[in-house]
Amino acid sequence: MMDRDTLLTILGMGLTTYLTRIGGYVLLGGKTLSPRATAMMDIIPGCVLISVLAPSFATGRWFDLAGLGITVLAAMKLPLLPTMAIGVISTGFLRAVFAP
Repeated sequence: MMDRDTLLTILGMGLTTYLTRIGGYVLLGGKTLSPRATAMMDIIPGCVLISVLAPSFATGRWFDLAGLGITVLAAMKLPLLPTMAIGVISTGFLRAVFAP
């Protein structure tokens, strides 16, 4: 059975995720964005992903850097979703095999 603090944490994270997702629709609903603003909105998911992942790659561990390299190579040829999957899987595999 899950304790109360864990349950509240999960519910809070879910609510925060939901609010940030609908926030854009509520704030920008019915507005016409300029091409520059539209381009900026298109790159936000990548910026968020980088801000979450970058600290783990700054450790200097070679297997994390190898996973980053694989992800960069995938990003040159593939769309965002397959690139993310390749990055997560390759880094997870390298950590599972080579991490102390």
